[in-house]
Amino acid sequence: MRYNTVKNAETIISNATILVKNPSNYKGKWQQVFGNNHPICLELGMGRGSFIIEMALTNPNINFIGLELDHNQTAYAINNIGNKNIPNLRFICADAREIINYFGKEIDTIYLTFSEPWPKKGDEKKRFTHYEYLKLYDRIYKKDKHIIMKTDNKILFQASLEYLSDYWYVFSKVSLDLHKDERNIKNVMTDFEKQYFKENRPIYYLDAYFKN
Repeated sequence: MRYNTVKNAETIISNATILVKNPSNYKGKWQQVFGNNHPICLELGMGRGSFIIEMALTNPNINFIGLELDHNQTAYAINNIGNKNIPNLRFICADAREIINYFGKEIDTIYLTFSEPWPKKGDEKKRFTHYEYLKLYDRIYKKDKHIIMKTDNKILFQASLEYLSDYWYVFSKVSLDLHKDERNIKNVMTDFEKQYFKENRPIYYLDAYFKN
């Protein structure tokens, strides 16, 4: 996936107070970062940040962390905040494969919103719902496992249902067309999703959990 270049992205990132520069220093200490013991939700691949910013604004009693590998997307997300004061939100610019170095048993919910589908054979292990990632998530969940996912990619969605089922997750909600089911599912749209909505593309959604 190609991203637009953000002018002075590195400067924006280095000057951003909302971005945690050395996340490994805070492993097991994220409650101290936020100054409370509220639940912590993690979005992997936050992109431009529109989803997690809105989630944080509308849910002040929940803490949110957005992780994004691409520097341009991270800078875009920082710019998206503008002058808003959002004390329950932090960003990390890093590789999702390193999350066990950043978190202890601290995460309540993982959000996967329009993740890279990796459709080619041989790339399946790169999918955020693949067994390899599910094993990583086991090491950072505070207690119960909880994943909420949205995608426009049917192949990724079908595979994710299989991965999660095999991993003993239970589905509390599944939708093959989220925007037709919004009366029953609270939804905050991402930038991608807003465009897909205009194009009348179906959005696939799942809410999966495993109670320990």
